[in-house]
Amino acid sequence: MKRHPNILASTNAILLVIDVQEAFRKYIPDFNELTKGIVTLVEGAKLLDVPVVVTEQYSKGLGHTVEEIAGVLQSHETFEKNCFSCCGSESFMNYLGKSGRRQIIVAGIEAHVCVNQTVHDLIAHDYQVHLVVDAISSRYAGNKKIGVKKMLSAGAVPSTVEMALFEMLVNSGTDAFKAVQKLVK
Repeated sequence: MKRHPNILASTNAILLVIDVQEAFRKYIPDFNELTKGIVTLVEGAKLLDVPVVVTEQYSKGLGHTVEEIAGVLQSHETFEKNCFSCCGSESFMNYLGKSGRRQIIVAGIEAHVCVNQTVHDLIAHDYQVHLVVDAISSRYAGNKKIGVKKMLSAGAVPSTVEMALFEMLVNSGTDAFKAVQKLVK
């Protein structure tokens, strides 16, 4: 079946979780909802054999990925970085290149800093970015709003947790569908 190029394909996608670290917990107002959405994405990615990549910004100062997310990760790659854009990490870019996958599903924090710069740089490197708007956040709603607007105007494809997962499922009635449906309910 011919599909529109903006539809996610599990065989072409990578889930990128940007900097959801312990130090941000007390500053991000919707932190619990954010982590719940990202956990759902991670669990769905595992069911659909979509690789998961996690980044941590200056973990010495900001801590590691929060336990809610770290606890559901299995096979994944973690990249430590000090640059705001994940694309500033040579090892991260090498990983993406070797994967052969061209669709990057983006979740994490902060929408107007690391997420924004990463999305723009991924687009500049000809990756198709699917911005999961209900799985990104910032300390202030205005920063998220402008960050999202800027990323979408640069060519990011807007998505949600459920939209991303159901696009990659393609069909209902399968075991994977039933498992994902259970995740999102």
